[in-house]
Amino acid sequence: MTENPQNPTQQDSADESLLTPSEVAKLFRVDPKTVTRWADAGKISSIRTLGGHRRYRHSEVTRLLEQSGSSVR
Repeated sequence: MTENPQNPTQQDSADESLLTPSEVAKLFRVDPKTVTRWADAGKISSIRTLGGHRRYRHSEVTRLLEQSGSSVR
């Protein structure tokens, strides 16, 4: 990946792995629709793909799991 000196956060976010609502739901043992509701309520931030689908940052999901006391499988 080419480094962009004008926007270093762009490279950082590009390197971050993203999870689908289903993947997040499996980690929390909830329905994917629940994850979407959490995003709508501001409990977790989401990124929209060009097609309009939601994706969630792995680092944020991991942090929330640690706070909730759940373990990552």
